Formats: sequence, C-alpha cells, structure tokens
Amino acid sequence: MSFTTLITAAQLANHATQGLRVLDCRGRIGEPNWGQVAFDKGHILGAVHADMDRHLATKPNQHGRHPLPPPQAWLAQVQAWGIENQDQIIIYDDAGGSFAGRAWWMMRWLGHANVAVLDGGLNNWPGPLTKPGTSVQFYAPSTFQATTPLTKLSSTEDVLTLSTTLMDATGLENEFLIDARAQARFVGKEELVDPVAGHIPGAVCLPFSDNLDDKGFFKTSDKLAQRFTDLGLSAAQQDIAVTVYCGSGVTAIHNILAMRIAGFGEAALYADSWSGWIVDTNRSVATGLDQ
Repeated sequence: MSFTTLITAAQLANHATQGLRVLDCRGRIGEPNWGQVAFDKGHILGAVHADMDRHLATKPNQHGRHPLPPPQAWLAQVQAWGIENQDQIIIYDDAGGSFAGRAWWMMRWLGHANVAVLDGGLNNWPGPLTKPGTSVQFYAPSTFQATTPLTKLSSTEDVLTLSTTLMDATGLENEFLIDARAQARFVGKEELVDPVAGHIPGAVCLPFSDNLDDKGFFKTSDKLAQRFTDLGLSAAQQDIAVTVYCGSGVTAIHNILAMRIAGFGEAALYADSWSGWIVDTNRSVATGLDQ
C-alpha cells in the first residue's frame, strides 16, 4: 500500500522498513539551527534531517524569504540522501505539518507520488526516538530520476493577472487566490515577519491552522472539504483554478495538502508569496477584510 497524502503513526509503525525513507523537517522560523539541534537530540530511527534553510529553500532574494531551490539542486539533494524512485517517503515535523508540507510538495515537484506527511507529527508519535549522540544512518547516493511534476506553480505575473481579474470581475466562478496566513496578518492588523502588512488584492483568507483539530491532527476529509466548498469550490471539478500563498511559500502548502485529502484537484503554489510580492512597491496591497 502506498501513501500519498497522510499516514498515521500506527501505519508508519507497521510499515515495512524496506523501501521506506523518513525525513525530519522540524524547524523554527528565525532560528536556523533549531531543527538540527532538535534532530540530534532524538528523531525517528532512520530519518535524515531536511532543513528548511539548507535543503528546502535558497537564501532570501527577490522571490521572498524562502525561495524554492533550482529543481536540479533539489534533485541532487534527494540523490545525496539516497532516496530511490520506488521508495515510500514519510515526512514529519512537530508543527502540525506546516514544515513537512513543504518537503511533501517538493517531492511531488519531482514527480514522486508516494510521499506522505505523518498525521499528528512527532508530538503524537508513540514510538521510540534515537538517543542524543546516535550516529545518523548513512545512505549511499542514489540515481533518483525526476519525472513529470505532480504540482503546479504560479509566477508573480500569473498572480498579477489573477488579482486583476478577481478585482475587476463580478460573479467570477472557480478562480480563487487563497491566503493561508492568520486573519490578523491578512487584514494588516499585525505583521511581525515582513516589512509590509496586508494581502494581495482579490485574495480570500483561509488560515492553514484551521485544517487541524485541537490535537494537531488533520480534520476529516469531509470537514476539510466543507472549508473549500464554502468558498464555492467543487471537488468534482478536478481542473481547478486556485492559487495559494502565505508569507514565504511554506504554510500555503498545508492548504494544498488539505485540498488533496478532501478530494479536490491540484491547487497552484505562489512560491514567492507575500514576502516576494511586496519586494516591488508598485504592486498593490490590500488591507481589511475587503478584497
């Protein structure tokens, strides 16, 4: 059995170790060494640490705070970890999947379907962890080959066009720009990370944190589906025109994953997100609940 969205702790504990690879994506925004320190203190046996700043993003630039690495650089990293095309990949963090989702999306970016996020994360993992000082398991480099991406990307030009369309059109159906940040940041009431507050005109706010229950597990597929049908989306329409963004292209993926769990088609990621959008001061900024 393959897993393509979520896997439970019980399913992972019972999964054969042959052909199974685990990525630990724990981290803290603004604390670049935190994830590695946490990994060294204890991790699921056999895991390797996939660091947000070193592996899942390049240095901040005109494309925002966490730009995607070049596809060839990411492919080389996957090969360096020894991941094979036939492997089942499991990814976890301790933040409700908000970091793990980035690696999930990036594996699918290489065309790898058998990749899933550990539901509930390390917070709800009942199994043992390695002890501090344990040597990280070595894997020989692989010849992993990328195939057709299972993901979609929206450029700034795409979002400029979508934003203009959403602002100008009336009764527009099945085109959405979704902001995954908390509402306080969306409306411009607070902004502790980026230098400009507000949101992209035409966007609607759908905080990624509301995909989770009070124990840190993803809500049921029915409850997740309700979030998106309330916007006017239909699960029956697989060729959807939805673009998601957040502060830097990380937590937005949580909504893409939630949509997949709920049976919806593939939404596009605006990887530059808010931190990339505001690099150009000529781009419009909206505040308040109005689009």
